Amino acid sequence: MASSASSRTATPASSRAAGAQPVLLHAAGSLRAAFDEAAREFERREPVRVEAVYGPSGLLRERIAAGEAAQVFASADMEHPEALARAGRAAGPLAFARNALCALTRVGLGVQPDNLLERMLDPSLRLGTSTPKADPSGDYAWALFARAEAVRAGARAALESKALQLTGGPHSPPPPRDRSVYGDLLANGQADIFLTYCTNARAAQREFPGLATVAIPPELSVGARYGLTVMHGAPEPAWRFAWFILSDDGQAILVRHGFGTAR
Repeated sequence: MASSASSRTATPASSRAAGAQPVLLHAAGSLRAAFDEAAREFERREPVRVEAVYGPSGLLRERIAAGEAAQVFASADMEHPEALARAGRAAGPLAFARNALCALTRVGLGVQPDNLLERMLDPSLRLGTSTPKADPSGDYAWALFARAEAVRAGARAALESKALQLTGGPHSPPPPRDRSVYGDLLANGQADIFLTYCTNARAAQREFPGLATVAIPPELSVGARYGLTVMHGAPEPAWRFAWFILSDDGQAILVRHGFGTAR
């Protein structure tokens, strides 16, 4: 992004006056709360609106690749923005945030870091994940399953076989806008344990007091690097929004919402 951005810094004054044209943002669903706040702060400083579309990063990348109008893409991984860059659609992405997987579960199940693998393998418990390929959260869950194989032989196949891909797919029900989809799934009995980002798990726990967020033990832990890119041909306000996300103020907003910085 740095080299492309430098070639776009000289902008006619008339382009700044065209503030009616919004910044078109596509962002991972896990970023909704943080990026909504970031967009409000950016709009307070700049004469431009931010129009945001949130969803699974893989599905958003497919929509952008198919021609959907987009300017800024914030993904829950580096792979999807890198794919757009390789295709000549976007600048090379920069990592802008970190996250990790946690296990969201009900308090009464007694799930702890030291028995998490055993409980996930328990045939009486339903294990929920997002959808691999369509949503990086699902890819990270599958990476956790691969790490489990080194702890217990046969664990990978068993976990992949039993995992219920309940969110993030092309045919998944749309998540509710006013509450956590992960909390809903556990409250409705569709899953007993759900592997999701720690930021998502903590948000669900705040909404549903009967839920617990369980840290993944080090031998199974999987981290997430979030990537930010700007589409080729995007106007200067899109670049300014991207640089705001990377700035100290933008990073502080992400930290307030539970993300780690990429620095």
